Amino acid sequence: MNAISIVVITLNEEKRIGRLLDDLSKQTHQDFEVLVVDSNSTDNTCDVAKGFAKALPALTVHRMDNKGTSLGRNTGASLAKHERLLFLDADVRLSPTFLTDALHKLDKNKLEVAGVYMGADDLSLSYRLGYGIFNAGLFATSFFFPTSVGACLFSTKRVHNEIDGFDESITLCEDCDYVKRAAKTWRYRMLPVTFTFDPRRLEQEGFIKMGLTYLKANVRRLFFGEMRNQEMEYKFDNYNEKTESEQQQQQTTKTPDPEQAQPQTTQPNH
Repeated sequence: MNAISIVVITLNEEKRIGRLLDDLSKQTHQDFEVLVVDSNSTDNTCDVAKGFAKALPALTVHRMDNKGTSLGRNTGASLAKHERLLFLDADVRLSPTFLTDALHKLDKNKLEVAGVYMGADDLSLSYRLGYGIFNAGLFATSFFFPTSVGACLFSTKRVHNEIDGFDESITLCEDCDYVKRAAKTWRYRMLPVTFTFDPRRLEQEGFIKMGLTYLKANVRRLFFGEMRNQEMEYKFDNYNEKTESEQQQQQTTKTPDPEQAQPQTTQPNH
């Protein structure tokens, strides 16, 4: 199997980047480099990533002055040494055989650009059903109006350069635009492998609300083209560090009893 350059974009992901890098260090296929491209994080993301230098000898960390999902991916691709590319988000989790299985299927099917399904084995039944519907949509649209999840997306430098990379003027569905443009020249398909990611996005945004947002966005794209003028607002790093359930638990454990708190309000503040 060929070597691969793995581009990981980050922004304040000190609590999650280590899990992904640990997963990469345990891959059965080890012929790869990792490029962590950071959007000027204000936490210890870069330090945590650099801590994996021994586990991942071909690891480099690049800190940008500006923020941006597409900017980060394009920066990583420009620095990549190998022809095969894999774009990942920092909160992705991979099984030990992920690269081996994916690269085998890419070679077998002669694919230069391909998407990956989302796995939900450890999540609740409602999430598994939701993911199943979403994955079915990814499969169906791959034949006529390609859509993809940029959190885990395979490409090559040839494809990336010839379509001028990710469109940095698009703030929502830039990954779908990427594969749609690539599919005009190269055959695009979904690989029968899965990745998982931190469900905080869904918990904080709301599973149904987020699903409807992306459905609305892609219907709009189908009939009116890509969104370049903030038609639908979306912010990079739009999620809090704690999930909604974690926040509720924290409030429960930290909120004092009103009767116990009352005497404290009469004490002078030094």
